[in-house]
Amino acid sequence: MSDTQVTQRETGAAANAANAAFRSNAREQERRVTLTPPVDIVEDSKAVTLWADLPGVSKDKLDIRVHDGSLTIEGESTAPVASNVRLSHAEVRAPFFARRFAISDDFDTSKIEANLKDGVLKLIIPRREQAQPRRIEVKLG
Repeated sequence: MSDTQVTQRETGAAANAANAAFRSNAREQERRVTLTPPVDIVEDSKAVTLWADLPGVSKDKLDIRVHDGSLTIEGESTAPVASNVRLSHAEVRAPFFARRFAISDDFDTSKIEANLKDGVLKLIIPRREQAQPRRIEVKLG
């Protein structure tokens, strides 16, 4: 066997492995359910408060990012399985939650507060001091 044949055979095996990994990842993406979590938003002169329903999402499976005026919330729900039980078949996958919002420059994204309790994420996004309404005093004279 020549060196050329060995190289072609190895390259073919690598390509087959890459294709199998791609197909496996594509199947996993098809099986993963992505949900848009329902959100309530309340705005006042000091901040915006956002409540997102993320049932089954734990703190370690929650990812909140702010970048270039965009707030992204992603979380993966986990279905608890007892340690002494082996899951042999599952037709329903735990959902993956994803939601994105545009954030105005009026808000100070470096001071966002996040709290997760009982499957509800609460984000408080304060306004920048310059963007908060202020009363202007009128002087006589």
